[in-house]
Formats: sequence, structure tokens, C-alpha cells
Amino acid sequence: MLRIYEVILLMAGDAAGVAEQIERRDSDLARQLRRAMHSVALNTAEGAGNTAGHKRQRYQTALGSAREVLACVQVAQAMRYIGTVDAHVLDRMDHVIATLGRLVYRRAS
Repeated sequence: MLRIYEVILLMAGDAAGVAEQIERRDSDLARQLRRAMHSVALNTAEGAGNTAGHKRQRYQTALGSAREVLACVQVAQAMRYIGTVDAHVLDRMDHVIATLGRLVYRRAS
């Protein structure tokens, strides 16, 4: 399994805490965040078990979902559903997004 998968699981724990806060004000947005987070973990795991184009497709889906998780947090902040999110949580999200981006967009050698 990819090393980033362990970081994704930590991100899932972070996202769960944020979703609990969001749910108090907007249950639909909290559900969207949870679905997107599930997609990040599950598509990354699936991609690790695939080859070539299928692998890239799974990682690309995981990347889009990771960006969606971050967007849910940003929207929740903009809508004043939640306050400031811990910088470590946001850094972890950025790390996952950057790593998945490298997996999707790296050039063939």
C-alpha cells in the first residue's frame, strides 16, 4: 500500500471531527464532506491494486475527492458554520492533494 494511504486515514479522522462541527449547522454539507472523504480513501486503496490506466483513473478520482473535502471545509468557514481549522489539519489535506496530484500527473519515464 502507498505510504500516503496512512496519511489519508489520518485525514479521515480530521475530516470526521470537522464534519461533526459542520453538521450542527448544515447536515447536507457534512454528508458531502464524509462522502468525499470516503472516496479519497477507497479510490486510493483501489488504485494501489490496479495497473496502468485504471490505477491513474482511481488516483484521479481520489484527487478530485480530496479537493472536494478541502472545498467543503472552506465553504463551511465561508458560511460561518465553523471557525478556524487547525493548520495541521489543512496541511495534511494539502499534503494528500499534492501527493495524489503527483501520482496522477507524473510523466511516464
